[in-house]
Amino acid sequence: MNHRPAPGTGQCPAHRGATALHGPEFAADPHAVYRRLRAHGPVVPVELAPGVPAHLVTDYRAALEVLRSPGTFAKDPRRWRDLAEGRIAPDNPVVPMMAYRPNCLFTDGEQHRRLRGAVTDSLERIDPNALRGYVERSADTLIDRFTALGEADLLGSYAKVLPLLVFNQLFGCPPELGDRLVEGMSGIFDGVDAERANTLVYTTLTELIGIKRRQPGADMTSWLMAHPARLTDEEMIHQIVVLMGAGTEPQQNLVAGALRLLLCDDRFAGDLAGGSMPVDDALDEVLWLDPPMANYGVHYPTADLDFAGVRLRAGDPVVVSFAAANTDPALRPERHSGQRTGNRAHLAWSAGPHHCPAKDPARLIASVAVERLLDRLPDLELAVPDDRLVWRPGPFHRALTALPVRFPPQPVPARAPEPAAARAAGLPAETPAGTPVEPPAETPGDSRWNLPSRPSGSTPPAGTSTARPPASAPAGRRPPWSSLVAWWHGR
Repeated sequence: MNHRPAPGTGQCPAHRGATALHGPEFAADPHAVYRRLRAHGPVVPVELAPGVPAHLVTDYRAALEVLRSPGTFAKDPRRWRDLAEGRIAPDNPVVPMMAYRPNCLFTDGEQHRRLRGAVTDSLERIDPNALRGYVERSADTLIDRFTALGEADLLGSYAKVLPLLVFNQLFGCPPELGDRLVEGMSGIFDGVDAERANTLVYTTLTELIGIKRRQPGADMTSWLMAHPARLTDEEMIHQIVVLMGAGTEPQQNLVAGALRLLLCDDRFAGDLAGGSMPVDDALDEVLWLDPPMANYGVHYPTADLDFAGVRLRAGDPVVVSFAAANTDPALRPERHSGQRTGNRAHLAWSAGPHHCPAKDPARLIASVAVERLLDRLPDLELAVPDDRLVWRPGPFHRALTALPVRFPPQPVPARAPEPAAARAAGLPAETPAGTPVEPPAETPGDSRWNLPSRPSGSTPPAGTSTARPPASAPAGRRPPWSSLVAWWHGR
């Protein structure tokens, strides 16, 4: 097969007429697209955005081979031939999601091991019990805002906001910076004004790192900064980008996807009506069928090669479709036999040396978020038929635009006031009925996040923690809590 660019097009013949993974048609029913693509083989030409060709892997075994063969399929996007040679403009909407950053996602070999060691060691410092408690308190704060209304958009008012609260806490991030970071990451994922979104993320993280240089705490940012890997500020920024990207957009999609499934699928809705909450089963189903990052795992052949019957050029993007691989017909006998419940052999967290290092805390956050909501509002139901829900376009994610629900209105429960330090931090809030609601306590440097330091393969016994800041550390007035929700609603 001739893969030279066709004259005047900058695109090889194999990609002329390639299937588009962008636009509303793909977003509405991606699995129909995957079924059509499989008819042409396990690796097929696609278009990620206008003028951005790639090959998509739809076969489970082929996907594992790509993910587990770093010598053949590299992650470093500096190998991306079309971008390096100017055939793809730097402001193309998919570039921020694919271009090189010095982080553990986009590096190989020793550099990858060093950067990933800093991430995994820092993640291990998080106490899961403290994380669970913070998610529960944050969930209650958000639910209190709409429980008296009898209706809500669970995406805009809950699933989108909750990961931001957790991110702010884990990374010691002031809420005003968190607003900007999530705005930037959302723009990157959606491909909307991606260049501006990329700049917003970079400048905001530069500000956060400056804050932590002056006042470190028991948080992920400070632990990364103090790690023996000696990350530069540039590396710091990009480790946080990859962690934040995994902790906000995919997390909200996992929460919303599980809630949708629990509310609209009779297999789960029946259990809910009977008083059971099969949350783990719903999460497994979403991770198998509609993983939050449906198509990602971008790799680049290190040399021209024949793979799964297709000639691949060195430096051409090979994208693993986690969603298509998980629904590979070769897996159907096992899944139809009822063994998918509890079966976590899906590829939603990727596989190989670049598998997600944060899958345990990510799953914990999603599970607690869903459980808390169903515990507080057990009579939830969708406000529109499931087939009227709208999915956001984009080649990489599987994301709803809204998740409207209704339920019997309930009074806002009285809660004990938060500590004075939390009130002094600002974030006043009001329910729609006008009842003030205190936010969860902000705990910069709180030792509750800090598990005892222990050696690992990448961290000597000297530990990764930083000194806790003095209790009297000044805290500036933060924007009103309502601005967070208002931002998500576009107001």
